Order: sequence, then structure tokens, then C-alpha cells
Amino acid sequence: MRLRSILLIFSLFIIVFPLAASPPSFAAQQPSDVPAWLRAHVGEGEGQITEVVLQRARALYQQKVNQGAVRNPCYFAMDATRPNDLGDGKLGRRFYVICESDRSFSAISAGHGGGRDLNGIADFANGRHCAKNFGNAMDSSLTAGGAYVTGETKTSFKGYYRVSAKQDAVLIRSFVQFDGEGETANARQREIGGHPAELLRNVCLRKDPRSPYANHAGYVPFGTLVDYAGGRSNGCTSWSRSDAAQVIAMVKDNPTTLYIYPEAADVDAVARVVAAGRPPSVTGLYWNVSCLKEIRAPKFWPKETLEPVIAQYEKDHPAPPQRPTPICKEP
Repeated sequence: MRLRSILLIFSLFIIVFPLAASPPSFAAQQPSDVPAWLRAHVGEGEGQITEVVLQRARALYQQKVNQGAVRNPCYFAMDATRPNDLGDGKLGRRFYVICESDRSFSAISAGHGGGRDLNGIADFANGRHCAKNFGNAMDSSLTAGGAYVTGETKTSFKGYYRVSAKQDAVLIRSFVQFDGEGETANARQREIGGHPAELLRNVCLRKDPRSPYANHAGYVPFGTLVDYAGGRSNGCTSWSRSDAAQVIAMVKDNPTTLYIYPEAADVDAVARVVAAGRPPSVTGLYWNVSCLKEIRAPKFWPKETLEPVIAQYEKDHPAPPQRPTPICKEP
């Protein structure tokens, strides 16, 4: 009888205080060897990096250096639990560029995956401020945390846009492919990478046969430039134009690592603790406090369960036939 009571109490303890999921294999579990100059940047304030994100990013980088996979003196990290759009034109700095050889640390803004709302079937959309939903499913437009290595850089012509009454500019955008492993292994299939947060909207075709980008009929795309640095992406990592130029230059023909927090195990562990009515920090887990207050609890959508839902939705709601790009009206 006494043994039965003890087992009952233990079972209740597990239900109320669920065990946290195991951390990634490359997460540093030993006392930190972070140098003093870098430790000065550790914290949860604006422009700082939290301990768990830094430890995992350093461990991933050191692992890939030891394997001979990267030789770049710098590595990247991102904390997607932090806020993005802070309002009044201010952006949260949550993407980190760390170069330990020259004691350099910088924090810049970066967008998160916007997700999707499948009209009552499944809602995994994210707001501009904080990300609630994460996942690695195809066509989900969600951020997937975990380990990445930067790959090749692709540069493509997007079109022209007006910069003044008598002057136009050309938008040529670079895209850095990410290669993942484990939960992020499908990054290339998902076309996940990093690029400037800018695009052209309201595109039409303008006659300009002298342009080196003109098609066989002498037309070029022309549209309105949109900067969405404070917005969301299709799951990629998007930076402001100026930051993107520096980051992309760093990894051109010289790959490095990127660690994005949180992973699926982190999301699930925090969700369980929140459901039990406890703050994550009490159990040694991390989530940005202000964003957790806003989203209440995060959710990870695994590809195994979400991809069939998306496929069925798109089968039931086929996209309309793509219309040809219209010809620009003369001003």
C-alpha cells in the first residue's frame, strides 16, 4: 500500500512538472569557456545574446571547424524567440555575427517566418512582433531552429524601380543558400537561406530594349520597391539591405555556421512547462519573456504532420492560373 502511494505521488509529480526535452548533441553542457570579452555581451538585454544561444552556436561552429567543413573566422547565431518589430520604426536585434579571432560581436535585425492560416483547417501564422509557430514543413513559411551551414550565393535580377522623378534603379538581390542537418536537413528543398528584405510589388513590363536585362521582346520588369525588414519572410532569414550586404560578403566562397534558436525540443519543452503553469526559467529553459507573455505558449509543427495537411488544403484550394505580367501604362 505504501509503495502504491509513493508511485502515485511520483506519477503526479511527472504530470505537473514534466521533464524537459534533451538538448542538442552539440550543446555545451560543461562550464563555459567563453572568453571574457565575449561574455560581456551575454544577457537578455537589447543587443545581447543569451547563454544557451551562444553556447550552442559556439559548439556548432567548433564542431564544423574541427571537421574541416568551415574555415571562416566568424559564425552566426539567431534568437527567434526575441521580438522583431519593436514599433516606431525600431527593429529588434536578434541575429548575431561573432568573430572571436578579432574580438568582434554585432547584433542586427532579422525577420522570422510568417507561417500561414489555412482558413479554419490549421492556423500557424505569425505576427510581425513575435513568433509563436515554428516548423520544418514544405510550403509552411515557418522558421525551423537548429544547425545550418551557409552554402552558395545566388544573385538574380528582379527588375527596375523608381528612385526619383527622372531616375530608376535596378534591384539585383543575392540569396545565400543554407544547408541544414537533422530537423533542418530539408533546408535546400525548402529553399531556406538568407537575403535582403526587399522585393518589387505591382510589377509590369516596360519597353526598354537597351537594357542588358531586356527579354527577347525588349521588355523589363518595373515595380515598386518594398522594404520589409520589419516584417516576416517565407521561412528564410531576411536582413536589411545594408546588413545583408555585409553578411553576404562575409560568407561568399567562405562558408560558416548558423545556429537558430529554438529547436523543436526547446519549443515542446517550453510549451509543456507553460501548460503546467510554471515559468520556463524555473526549470532551466529559455524563452524571451516579453514574447512569451504575448504568445502565451509556442508550438512546433513537424513536417510529418503538417505537410499532408498543407498538401490536402492546396489540392482542395488550387491556385488560380497565373496571369501574364501586364504592360506598364505610359505616364
